[in-house]
Amino acid sequence: MANYVSPISDSALEILCGQLENKNRIELDDYWKYGVKRGLRNADGTGVMAGLTKICSVEGYYIDDGEKVPREGVLKYRGYNLKDFVSACDREDRFGFEEVAWLLLFGSLPTQRQLKAFREILAQCRELPSDFVEDMIMKNPSKNIMNKMARCVLALYSLDEDPDNLSIENILKQAIHLIAQLPMIMCYAYQIKRRIFYGKSMYLHPVKPEYDTAQTILNAIRSDRKFTYEESRLLDTCLIVHAEHGGGNNSTFAARVLTSSGTDTYSAMAAAIGSLKGPRHGGANLKVCEMLSYLEESVSDITNEGQVADFLTKVIRKEAGDGTGLIYGMGHAVYTKSDPRAVILKEKARAYAEKTGFSDNFKSIELIERLTPEIFRKEKGETKRICANVDLYSGLVYKMLRIPEDLFTPLFATARIAGWSAHRIEEIMTGGRIIRPAYKNVSLPREYVDIADRTEDTNIEEYIPSEERT
Repeated sequence: MANYVSPISDSALEILCGQLENKNRIELDDYWKYGVKRGLRNADGTGVMAGLTKICSVEGYYIDDGEKVPREGVLKYRGYNLKDFVSACDREDRFGFEEVAWLLLFGSLPTQRQLKAFREILAQCRELPSDFVEDMIMKNPSKNIMNKMARCVLALYSLDEDPDNLSIENILKQAIHLIAQLPMIMCYAYQIKRRIFYGKSMYLHPVKPEYDTAQTILNAIRSDRKFTYEESRLLDTCLIVHAEHGGGNNSTFAARVLTSSGTDTYSAMAAAIGSLKGPRHGGANLKVCEMLSYLEESVSDITNEGQVADFLTKVIRKEAGDGTGLIYGMGHAVYTKSDPRAVILKEKARAYAEKTGFSDNFKSIELIERLTPEIFRKEKGETKRICANVDLYSGLVYKMLRIPEDLFTPLFATARIAGWSAHRIEEIMTGGRIIRPAYKNVSLPREYVDIADRTEDTNIEEYIPSEERT
């Protein structure tokens, strides 16, 4: 399929964008003047309280006498500590993502019989509608898997017999189907991208109903369909830690905002996927990988503390990396001393790196985690506690599992769909009002000018091809 070429010239865009910059500039001091909390953040970095939830607790500090005090991070799903949940799965040597999905949706831990039935339901729902793969994915391939996932979710609306029905029964049915089908959409989109954009063979393997979600994904993306039990368990842990992270994260909040308007499930979930795609959110795991590539190109020994420290210093000074001055994978809006998800994946990565020849990569990431806070304090005078976030180690785990970078952020989405669905249901049942924050208008009043009396501050006509002028 040929790419669409815009008729708008680069010269015209440059002129128009110059006008946009003049008309849309807002001084930072005005935010303080009017008490606007940019990014819905308070002055101390804490989030503005926008709602109540029973689904998830994200704890990274406590308030003592009005002061924000750092603490070790704790993440709880429906009141259960994530660390305890992962430890139980390890101790009993079993998969846990489906159990987490049940917990998030229904609010309690499933019994063995409930979990068995739920797994069977998910397996039955994995198959996509007839001709969907050919019509929606093959015929319209995308270079970005997240983009394709969002489009496919929207397309499922037209195949739903009652898509706008807002009964809890219907929304729950839609949620279960999406939890089951999004991994398949991701895998098919990747295989077709391989064929169209990389010129490689694509493999559309049949679904095995006896597989859990992690096994299903590895079965679908591996050409030979071969993977070890240990690999599938490690991927399952990744899905567990990514399944939910409270109502305030950008993608979940997007899902709740759209839900509050009374829109359909597919629109709300597509919006959440679009949010997660961004490099300031789920797409950060790709930026970590990009940063590590810059590191490997810039130093002779990625395990040498001095060389890594010099590289990080240059990154902060915008002399290395992508030029933003950001060290990706470090820092979080809530966590101060530690991100419990990063702690879990770090220990998994440490053990697996020794088996797969990634020990040096692990050591370099561990150096980044240890050195960054002190370098930030030295270069920026930053006193805020900075810890590694989940993105610092998740990419390494995926690499050790031989998962292509194209799927790093999509895997995040296939896990988080469980949390998004739980929040959509909660918003429908308890929200009651459309979410509508206020924006203060700071433009000055102006008198209307008749079109004949207006003056031009730019002549865009000269950039329009002569044959198109009227």
